[in-house]
Amino acid sequence: MTRFEISDEFYLDGHPFKILSGAIHYFRVHPDDWYHSLYNLKALGFNTVETYVAWNLHEPRKGQFDFEGILDIERFLDTAKDLGLYAIVRPSPFICAEWEFGGLPAWLLTEKMRIRSSDPCYLKHVADYYDILLPKLVKRQLDRGGNILMVQIENEYGSFGEEKEYLKALKALMKERGVSVPFFTSDGPWRATLRAGSLIEEGIFATGNFGSKAAQNFQEMQAFFDEHGKRWPLMCMEFWDGWFNRWKEPIIRRNPEELAQAVHECISLGSINLYMFHGGTNFGFMNGCSARGVTDLPQVTSYDYDALLDEQGNPTAKYFAIKSMLHTFYPDLEQQEPLIKETLSKEGIPLKDRVSLFATLDSLAEPIETVYPLTMEALGQSTGYLLYRTQVENDRSEPERFRIIDGRDRAQFFINEKLVTTQYQAEIGEDIFYQLEDRLSQVDVLIENMGRVNYGHKLLAETQQKGLRQGVMADLHFLTGWRQYCLSLDNTEKIDFSAGWNPNQPAFYRYEFELEELEDTYLDMAEFGKGVAFINGVNLGRFWNVGPILSLYLPKGFLKKGRNEIIVFETEGIAPEYINLVKQHHYKQMEEI
Repeated sequence: MTRFEISDEFYLDGHPFKILSGAIHYFRVHPDDWYHSLYNLKALGFNTVETYVAWNLHEPRKGQFDFEGILDIERFLDTAKDLGLYAIVRPSPFICAEWEFGGLPAWLLTEKMRIRSSDPCYLKHVADYYDILLPKLVKRQLDRGGNILMVQIENEYGSFGEEKEYLKALKALMKERGVSVPFFTSDGPWRATLRAGSLIEEGIFATGNFGSKAAQNFQEMQAFFDEHGKRWPLMCMEFWDGWFNRWKEPIIRRNPEELAQAVHECISLGSINLYMFHGGTNFGFMNGCSARGVTDLPQVTSYDYDALLDEQGNPTAKYFAIKSMLHTFYPDLEQQEPLIKETLSKEGIPLKDRVSLFATLDSLAEPIETVYPLTMEALGQSTGYLLYRTQVENDRSEPERFRIIDGRDRAQFFINEKLVTTQYQAEIGEDIFYQLEDRLSQVDVLIENMGRVNYGHKLLAETQQKGLRQGVMADLHFLTGWRQYCLSLDNTEKIDFSAGWNPNQPAFYRYEFELEELEDTYLDMAEFGKGVAFINGVNLGRFWNVGPILSLYLPKGFLKKGRNEIIVFETEGIAPEYINLVKQHHYKQMEEI
């Protein structure tokens, strides 16, 4: 049985071992494509794959667990093992990863607790989760015939807290459930984060995260090790080979040759995990959000990351630059030609049906009635949209003054199903004036949860609760008598396309097309406004005409031979008569952003 040890170096069965790892998140890649991505990692000459584990996907509702399909981490690890790849697994409750709420389930927000701490309530939920997750990992540890080399305790905790009892508690939870391979932590490479986020005093291996200047960063890590008398190998657990992207910002790129040189500097001094090797896609509503002062900045659906494999999983110029560098400096590494997938295009797919949200509302959700509006979490919903509805009396001859008080994240305000205004975080709370014409008018507020923050101080704040968190005021008083429609949009089969359509309203649009052969493709959303798109009932993710990306990656695993159905939920009243499948992403010109 193979043994992995951490001493002055990494050792496999007593022989020095350099970890050459790449990050592939199984939950961001269609299961049919896991082999393709893992094969390309092995073909590069690398020996290990690293993945996070997303708690909010595996336990979307408290006590309800899912490990099927794209969440079948056991199949992912077994596929890697069959290819001869070792694995580094990071099942820490928090993963960051530009992922919705950093991987934490939104239902945690319904209970009074301090997350990422030794709060007994929080640790109880982690323990319940680990009761289900860890048995799947434990039997795949290296010392039990599997391929898992190491397991992470917490993720960049030194950029959030410094409570050692919390880290010790997580370690204990894992050990009690059978984790026996070495533990590690990963943090920024400077002393403050290493001191706060590591368990070096417990002998837990510490790694650093950075994307350049390996010699300088490793020197800082070595000084920290020396301070504690540790003779450990140096490893960058996240060598950032690209970066993530946000709406309204240009795509971030990195020069392939410069990256290859930076990677060479790193592996000449220690071990590496490329973050990301294959970025993949934030399917559904799983994009994260960057925390800012007033207005947070949601990230886009694509997690291409400008990585070594593109979003589809095909090798990029970076892949070949690093492959060439490795061949030059490490000629004994076994390399193969990478696999490359094809794409298809299909233009002029016609619109078959359309229906306004207001017309099909009752077929999608059973209204929940309360005196005052409730948050998304209090209503038992984690992601998507919420429609709040009430009535207002006409008290004056001049325009009425309305205000949305403390709403998150984006609010469309309607009177009698006519759009009055759209407000984002920076505008929510500002006056909305409207001349009421009827004695009694209907008020609708469509709230979109655009993604919870995945990093930083706001993880603790109530700002991560979505929806109408206080209410709506008319004149100087809060309106009451609310009907709330939870629109997680996981039931598109219930849309009633016969119910009627009105222009300039949020609406559903259905397109149909036939396929004889299946390949990956991209759904061109350039002619739409803002919303989400579904293929055969699967939520591909968000689109928005502000860019920088105006398309959605569609893996062939979501397609089927014969009839296929695209449903688009669009909130701005902007939708074309035809939709196209194209062979590559459609980007907005940089000067337009």
